[in-house]
Amino acid sequence: MGTQDKPSGPDLTRGVALDDVPDGGMLGGHVGSDAVLLARRGDKYYAIGATCTHYSGPLAEGLAVGETVRCPWHHARFSMRTGEALGAPALSPVSCWKVEQRDGKLFVREKVDRAPERRTPSLKPGHIVIVGGGAAGFAAAEMLRREGFGGSLTMLTSDDAPPCDRPNLSKDYLAGNAPEDWIPLRPPEFYRDAKIDLQLRTEVAAIDPKSREVSLASGRSIRFDKLLLATGAEPVHLSIPGADAPHVHVLRSLADSRAIIAATKDARRAVVLGASFIGLEVAASLRARKLEVHVVAPERVVMERVLGREFGAFVKKLHEEHGVVFHLEETASAIEPKRVVLKSGKSLDADFVVAGVGVRPRTALAERAGLKLDRGVVVDEYLQTSAPDIFAAGDIARWPDPHTGENIRVEHWVVAERQGQAAAKNMLGAKQRFADVPFFWSQHYDVPINYVGHAEKWDAIEIDGDIEKRDCLAHYRRNGKVLAAASIYRDLDSLKVEAEWEAGRKPA
Repeated sequence: MGTQDKPSGPDLTRGVALDDVPDGGMLGGHVGSDAVLLARRGDKYYAIGATCTHYSGPLAEGLAVGETVRCPWHHARFSMRTGEALGAPALSPVSCWKVEQRDGKLFVREKVDRAPERRTPSLKPGHIVIVGGGAAGFAAAEMLRREGFGGSLTMLTSDDAPPCDRPNLSKDYLAGNAPEDWIPLRPPEFYRDAKIDLQLRTEVAAIDPKSREVSLASGRSIRFDKLLLATGAEPVHLSIPGADAPHVHVLRSLADSRAIIAATKDARRAVVLGASFIGLEVAASLRARKLEVHVVAPERVVMERVLGREFGAFVKKLHEEHGVVFHLEETASAIEPKRVVLKSGKSLDADFVVAGVGVRPRTALAERAGLKLDRGVVVDEYLQTSAPDIFAAGDIARWPDPHTGENIRVEHWVVAERQGQAAAKNMLGAKQRFADVPFFWSQHYDVPINYVGHAEKWDAIEIDGDIEKRDCLAHYRRNGKVLAAASIYRDLDSLKVEAEWEAGRKPA
């Protein structure tokens, strides 16, 4: 997690000239020890907290879109009028301050409470059930209460821990740079106070769309008026000898991350199978713990399928500069107690192994319920499945994306959270189309990679800047159309691309 330095810029209590905040502009300053963002829209002036409530990103370096501001780090969105977190990954609001205009100056005064606008739900289901305790499920539950849903709300998850900050499990937490108390998305009392019945270690056996009933493996059953299916994805498990040994780990849950951290205590060398984003983030985190790390992957260029050859070569070089050893165009044929045997016949010493060879959507419940499937659970633009009153969100959902004109499914944290938020509103009758541009970020040592859009295939990559100098924006095109953009330290450009797409314009 990043943090900002002490508040900088002008002391806004002493006033700034009107011309310092032109129409559509923003100015970062402070009120006492609080970083404050001053913004103007027409003849209206707003002052809100300038520190993103997600990972403390500097909102003054972000992008203003209408009466909202977007965080440059991970694209969270806040209302300038009320401070509300309008778009994940931020969930908590920022503070608001009173602004006075006098003698050609703007003065920021005391904090004020501004209640966010709430629509009255057109539907008032008595009982909503959420199956899944990940990003989409939690975001939906939080938004349902935020939107004023007063009925019964039940979350069912097979996990043994409350919803957590999953991206951090392979990043700062695994690296030893973040304490565990940063990991839960909300403390236990949140669920009690919000009257969310969070049932951990609960296996759902079946969903009956006709009787609107969820059957649990324990034999209990729960009726619902609306249901959100947010079962997420599960790691692909290797099918080679030794893959089920206790020193072989996957990374999906807090328990998985804890197990890997425990394995590092007496280890000297680790082998990571797979050069996915998760696999390489794990490699970076293990290097931060001073372990010798070897990465085994079948591809010739890491991440070429997602980012292209040049980006992939840069990422590989970056990891090699930090001591990671790659074994590319290789796969494991067996895992033994202290080594990994490769198909080439070579073997690598390993005190433990982390398999990051991909995930698959958990669609078994949807299939048994008779929902329409297509490499995921098919939903419409409102995230409703083929069954009335059942919605799906997150890693399992395949939705009609208005930006590519295709039905897509992605496995990104921010997308899952935003789909959960949209599904929550639609379960209450909002009829809100899900049209957000997909976004994800990945961290490799001190290098962040931001990615907006979705390009499964492309025929051209245009790179502005220099990847090696860690200053670039790459556009991925197919048939002349820009489908996605990846960037390194071009945070504002990344935000502008996202905003252009959302406005229905082609990125410049």
